[in-house]
Amino acid sequence: MKYYSLNNKAIKVSFQEAVIQGLAPDKGLYFPEHIEPIESDFYDKIENLSNEAIAFEVIKQFVGDEIPEATLKQIIAETLCFDFPLVEVEKDIYSLELFHGPTMAFKDVGARFMARCLAYFNKDETDSKNTVLVATSGDTGGAVASGFLGVKGVEVVILYPSGKVSDIQEKQLTTLGQNITALEVDGVFDDCQDMVKKAFLDESLNHKNLTSANSINIARWLPQMFYFFFAYKQLKQSEKSLVVSCPSGNFGNICAGILAKELGLPIEHFVASTNVNDTVPRFLENGNYNPKPSKATISNAMDVGNPSNFVRIQEMYNHDLKAFEKDFSSFSFSDEETIEVLKQIYKTSGYVAEPHGAVGYLGLKKQLETNTESIGVFLETAHPVKFLEIVEETLKVTLPIPAQIESVMGKEKKSIKIKSYEDLKSFLK
Repeated sequence: MKYYSLNNKAIKVSFQEAVIQGLAPDKGLYFPEHIEPIESDFYDKIENLSNEAIAFEVIKQFVGDEIPEATLKQIIAETLCFDFPLVEVEKDIYSLELFHGPTMAFKDVGARFMARCLAYFNKDETDSKNTVLVATSGDTGGAVASGFLGVKGVEVVILYPSGKVSDIQEKQLTTLGQNITALEVDGVFDDCQDMVKKAFLDESLNHKNLTSANSINIARWLPQMFYFFFAYKQLKQSEKSLVVSCPSGNFGNICAGILAKELGLPIEHFVASTNVNDTVPRFLENGNYNPKPSKATISNAMDVGNPSNFVRIQEMYNHDLKAFEKDFSSFSFSDEETIEVLKQIYKTSGYVAEPHGAVGYLGLKKQLETNTESIGVFLETAHPVKFLEIVEETLKVTLPIPAQIESVMGKEKKSIKIKSYEDLKSFLK
């Protein structure tokens, strides 16, 4: 499999090169040269397959022969060492819980997969190191820190916006030590992301072998397809069309879902549910893609003003807005609406959601006013305890602290404060 830059299709690299580079030299995101639909008999028997078998079938064409089959299967087994349950919240509406991994966020899958791919590619290297540079608006940092902790030949540098991630999220990315360093940025997530992209283009840093563990990296992005296949496996017997709502910030999850549909997965419609950072909903209204600086919300992992992966979605639809709108909707919701629906979900079903899942639920309900005969799934992307104060205050409940979270609560935060790209560059040098 070759990958080309979305800025210049003449730039083509292997899977390994795309993983290690993260971003193309011309600042473009990498995209697979060919997408081959999976044979129909796979879908006929999917309910009888293990999650590991499904994931291998889904990902193998994108890796090709660059990782041996046995090794790839072992990487998948280590990546998917937890459950992905569907919970019925109300009739024909399900929460797909993606938070049962080590850091209790959906990004555990992509981070663990990428870390193991990079470890394989580094297996014969004795002296050289890769520096994984990642910006986080919430859960990415913790998942990457956990996934790459102790990985040979890899140093991890995480940029996060000061005061704009939850206390638990901050603990998860600032307390591990070893090969993990947290940089606390005086700014918002977009500032962190811009610094990361700028570093990739800085030729004076070439010796640092920089790569990204954000969803711009194909090894972080592609495994997110797995969730959608797991959901379909559990709902196939309903024989109803499927609408999936993704809480969306950088649009990696929903982009992976659309790629899953390109592989033949029968999903009728996607909903990109956003908070007040509404670049994509505005684009669908007026056809103008006009990013704005991000605003802080209670669903902080979605506080992204310029979602990187949206260009990949546009590529899959050949930049045809009309074709895109047949499969895709996007709606924006305020913090006030999010708080109210958290209360409503808990009151009617006893289900404890968190702000990102609540936004996903709101978008799903809105779309099901149109797709009235469909079954709906919204992604619960993080455990409610990661937004402890908001959830407990809103629902008047006390949440038990899972072991994964308790293990970091008492540890000392260690971060380095920076204000500018020059500060980042000085640290990297």
